[in-house]
Amino acid sequence: MVLQMVILKLADWVLYQLLANSCYRAARKMRSYGFLLKNSSLKPSQQTTQTLIPSVSKCSLENRESDSVVCDIDGGLLRTSSFFPFFMLVAFEGGSLIRALLLLLSWPILFVLDYEIQLRVMIFITFCGLKIKDVECVGRAVLPKFYLENLHLQAYEVLASTGSKFVITSIPRVMVEGFLKEYLSVNKVMGTELHFVGNYFTGFLSNSGLLVKHKALKDWFGEKIPTIGLGTSRIHDQLLISLCKEAYVVNNKEDNKNTSNSVMTRDKYPKPLIFHDGRLAFLPTPLATLGMFMWLPCAIILSIFRISIGVYLPYKLALFLGVMSGIEIKTKGLNPSNSNLFHKKGVLYVCTHRTLLDPVFLSTCLGKPLTAVTYSLSKMSELIAPIKTVRLTRDRKIDGETMQRLLNEGDLVVCPEGTTCREPYLLRFSSLFAELADEIVPVAVNTSVTMFYGTTASGLKCLDPIFFMMNPRPSYHIQILEKLPSELTCAGGKSSCEVANYIQRKLGDALGFECTTLTRKDKYLMLAGNEGVVQEKQRKH
Repeated sequence: MVLQMVILKLADWVLYQLLANSCYRAARKMRSYGFLLKNSSLKPSQQTTQTLIPSVSKCSLENRESDSVVCDIDGGLLRTSSFFPFFMLVAFEGGSLIRALLLLLSWPILFVLDYEIQLRVMIFITFCGLKIKDVECVGRAVLPKFYLENLHLQAYEVLASTGSKFVITSIPRVMVEGFLKEYLSVNKVMGTELHFVGNYFTGFLSNSGLLVKHKALKDWFGEKIPTIGLGTSRIHDQLLISLCKEAYVVNNKEDNKNTSNSVMTRDKYPKPLIFHDGRLAFLPTPLATLGMFMWLPCAIILSIFRISIGVYLPYKLALFLGVMSGIEIKTKGLNPSNSNLFHKKGVLYVCTHRTLLDPVFLSTCLGKPLTAVTYSLSKMSELIAPIKTVRLTRDRKIDGETMQRLLNEGDLVVCPEGTTCREPYLLRFSSLFAELADEIVPVAVNTSVTMFYGTTASGLKCLDPIFFMMNPRPSYHIQILEKLPSELTCAGGKSSCEVANYIQRKLGDALGFECTTLTRKDKYLMLAGNEGVVQEKQRKH
């Protein structure tokens, strides 16, 4: 009996909120849109209230150190007109493919719903049953990249010029607080709080419900009045910025016409973006996500085909079929002056590390078998690897002896960064390799993808090659530099650290990358919350 009453109440809420109330609003929207289309001369009058508020480009940035600014991240700090792609990122990266599909299927309904009900529905589908730590990991390691790429330049410049920064948003606080405080140095973030049970989100809001922005501002500031308010033409933003001394509107439609004034380029990032995680390499807007799901069946078949030809076919045939299947391979440095070098044994190839496939592509391009030393390679990757792989232990003495033995048997590939990096940066090179060989050949490796990343810090590493090969047109760029002169090796009197740093700079210059002193430990502490150390039991299994 109790269950029946609960179902009846739930049905009553759905009929009222989602059908009656929202469809009424949707009908009003459609009617107003149709009226505007028939009476285009009325458009200016419809925008009178918006034009009264100056654009964010009119805001002076001088002597703002003692001022305070209040804004929203949705439509204020970000150029995107909808927050849907960021909910999709949480659903896909923190949840699963099925959850992402459900969110995508809800989009046609969300399109006609009221803004507040849109948020409630997206929050429920995205967060229901997700672990809190998984969402926090996505907020720390995945979302910042997409926030930075979509940051509104002029809005950010206003934010950065002030001494006190406050963000008040109806978006769940857990999705934005980490980025706002870490990258934009925001003093206070007020957002919608989510209900949870134990370590899991329920998908519902806390007792306070959706955050009402202008009320939150009054509660926080009291009698004080913020100096600057940034917002959109939405009524909620108008109420928010009307409580500030100076109000400016961020008009994304106008900014899209003049992107040079609104797009944040990498050199203007408030903080360098060196590490990020997640599988999706694109902003998952509804249409882009639909394209991904339509591509998936073909992508899986294509990935299996590409991996199979690399494992079972000769180098030249594998290279030919790989290119025919859509893989773009560009090589440089395979010239006759280096050909005599490739017939010698004991050559150490020192590569930049972009994916687990670096040694495989190098071996294929050279047309000869190489041995690669690895650390955290999965059993599956070892089984399908077309070249010999040998695991290291992170014990310097043992690893040195292993690599020396392998060099005596033939050519060896090593990636001294110790882990992959997606962005145009090189991590610190371990100096161990420099102590073991005099025949050292630096190899500059770079990759590019359009749909899926072939690396992960917190996900299943065994799927890395599969995801990389699932891209419609993945590319590999391999540039083999000149052999290191003997006077620049340890045998020539240089220390191992000097040799490692020199090779890092040479490879950085060849790729146009910036050299850093960051290590594998730094990457995993930021992205996965651990030091990236594989336990001995895990190695055995």
